[in-house]
Amino acid sequence: MNEHPPEWLHPPDLKRATAIQRAIADAVELADRIGPVVRVAGADTSMKWRDSRGPIHAAIACDDGTVGQATRIPPFPYVPGYLGFRECPALVAAWETLVVKPDLVLMDGQGRSHPRRCGVACQLGVLLDVPVIGVAKSLLCGVVDGVLGADAGSTAPLVDRGEVVAMAVRLRAQAAPVYVSIGHRVTLDTAVDWVRRLSDGRRVPPPVRGAHEAANAVRIAHGLAMEAENVDIL
Repeated sequence: MNEHPPEWLHPPDLKRATAIQRAIADAVELADRIGPVVRVAGADTSMKWRDSRGPIHAAIACDDGTVGQATRIPPFPYVPGYLGFRECPALVAAWETLVVKPDLVLMDGQGRSHPRRCGVACQLGVLLDVPVIGVAKSLLCGVVDGVLGADAGSTAPLVDRGEVVAMAVRLRAQAAPVYVSIGHRVTLDTAVDWVRRLSDGRRVPPPVRGAHEAANAVRIAHGLAMEAENVDIL
């Protein structure tokens, strides 16, 4: 894992968190630095519905079937635009449980398509120093420039304050697009190419779907364990 100041995972307050996001954004590598890709993974988190203080359950699901997982109490309050500080401690812990690390990660979330160019995919990529692609299902900033075609494979740039920060990519005809952005150590063209290459014709690529399912499974297992523990205590 990349060396970084401890507060990059645990900022003391919102003001420092803002400054840290800008520092991480400056540390993001926008060029391709990817070795041979043998193992691809998806990364995602899950939490109990509307429970902003409860634990975050993270999963990094590799395409060989191995899953790194972790559950952590988020050290940072829920603030839109700062979700990386809630999710990354659990994601980093999940990464550390993997014996064999993936060569490329598709993160369910924003990368450069963020007001301060530091979505969770950027934070995770810089913290771990691994190639990460952001694959988001909704917009946080910017507008799609031009018309996105209805056919599978259609793309259109997402522009925020004059900068292309992501690409809207339709992976299934007529379905809503995903928004592909740079996380770390990939160009936008490379990120889009990988998402297309990994697509199986559904709206969301398999690595992201697999991570979503794995994170939900971690949350459910944790809930069942807590229920069993309470029953034993009673």
